Amino acid sequence: MATFISHSPAETEALGERWGRDAQCGLVIALSGDLGAGKTQLVKGLARGLGVTSRVHSPTFTLVNEYAGGRLRLFHLDLYRLETREQILSAGLEDYWQPDGVAVIEWAERAKEELRMKNEESDRRLRCVQIEVLNDTERRIIYEDSGV
Repeated sequence: MATFISHSPAETEALGERWGRDAQCGLVIALSGDLGAGKTQLVKGLARGLGVTSRVHSPTFTLVNEYAGGRLRLFHLDLYRLETREQILSAGLEDYWQPDGVAVIEWAERAKEELRMKNEESDRRLRCVQIEVLNDTERRIIYEDSGV
């Protein structure tokens, strides 16, 4: 498990950018954290690291935004509006648990069991990330990788 203290949105994006440069096909990043914690900031940096030039924004109302044009396709999911396992399964999001590219799932704690099970069944990599608000500008970002 690793911990990174971000002192600004720019530092949070820079961490995401490093992850994007190193990302391999099939990576799933499971993000957890309160509203305003910086989840989307991290995804913006990840997209930049992948070479995505499109504007990245939270898919709260659409559930999934897909970004092409980078080194790998980026799938950005937001489970905030899905409260139960049944709602998540009926939304047909399981394909993103094993993406042809990189998938980032905000509010991933709502699909925690499904993500872990898919990760154990496959050779894909899962990065679990918790973002904690320390104060107005600082965030503690705790992350751990499992899988290959």
